[in-house]
Amino acid sequence: MSNKSTFYIGIIGVFLFFVTSIIGGFLIENYSILSQFISETYAIDTQYGVFLRGFGYIPSGILLTVFSFIAFKKLPQSKLTKIGFYGLGFFYGITTIITGFFPCDSGCNKLNINPSISQTIHNLTGLLTYLLVPISIILIGLGLRKSSAFKRLSNQGIIYGAISMIFVFILSSNPNSEFRGLYQRIIETVFILWIITCAFAIKKRKYSF
Repeated sequence: MSNKSTFYIGIIGVFLFFVTSIIGGFLIENYSILSQFISETYAIDTQYGVFLRGFGYIPSGILLTVFSFIAFKKLPQSKLTKIGFYGLGFFYGITTIITGFFPCDSGCNKLNINPSISQTIHNLTGLLTYLLVPISIILIGLGLRKSSAFKRLSNQGIIYGAISMIFVFILSSNPNSEFRGLYQRIIETVFILWIITCAFAIKKRKYSF
């Protein structure tokens, strides 16, 4: 696959995720992006949840998975970058697909009272995402340090990973905060920015490694 095709796969993937999350919020009356999770826009009982999952999150997850597994071959390769990109593919791409097939209960059941199987799977995949994606990004950044031509991308990976890790800690330390929705969106934005940054870095290369 060409570098340009890889670029478009990554960009379309994040575009679908971003647009779907925005549209989902507008479709629910009195929805707050500051205090409510993204998952609440496509919970099991939401009117347009099936459409948001089927035409937004699941296709986005597929594209992000493909991008992550291909991106490894388009940038300087090392054990760390391989582990990092595979981690990104599994724990951001594939988990996005899984959460699309297994939405949370009404209101995302924040108190976790008699959760459904779908809610349990949704929570577990979300936990894996926020624990392992920041680490995966940092690993990619560390792996790229061996290449003098990718020092900037390396530094960006380490910084993005550290920022997302900080906000994951803030969110997990107080999951019932009135700003939990904002914290989650900051984390997701950092993930998306990293994929966009990698996509543009790949597009600029005239060849793969």
